[in-house]
Amino acid sequence: MSATDNSDERKIVTFTLGEQMFGIDMRALIEIREWEEPTPLPSVASYIKGVTNLRGSVVPVVGLAERLGWEPSRIHSRSCILVVSIGGRQAGFLVDEVADIVAINGGDIQPAPEVEMVEASMIAGLVKIERRAAEAEDAETMVLLLDLDALGLTRVGLDIAA
Repeated sequence: MSATDNSDERKIVTFTLGEQMFGIDMRALIEIREWEEPTPLPSVASYIKGVTNLRGSVVPVVGLAERLGWEPSRIHSRSCILVVSIGGRQAGFLVDEVADIVAINGGDIQPAPEVEMVEASMIAGLVKIERRAAEAEDAETMVLLLDLDALGLTRVGLDIAA
């Protein structure tokens, strides 16, 4: 395999919301934190769970399921917060469970389908990956790749997505 074969390889962090697998670009990830109840804020969008302190910085915590228009899952022992950098600012996303870190080829990413979605722009694309888990009935699964910039959080508690 030559060096050019891997030129478009990138790593994604995969995680679940309900039964669906999602992924984000590993380069945006700052850290994965255990769930702890954030400090609530008044008069913010319902998907803003509150804020938390990350080494002296106030970081908004977003219920990602709610942000995507889905019903939230119950908080459980594997629930966690993905702290990411979006447009130079930090935000935390509550997810059900982190699954894996996977290398994908950029050429394997398919565009999001052009169907009636409230905010289709939040999906950067789809990619099929092989699951490592032995309990996985289906060896392959479709991962929805999120466009973090399209989620639109640029200030604590404020959504300015188009």
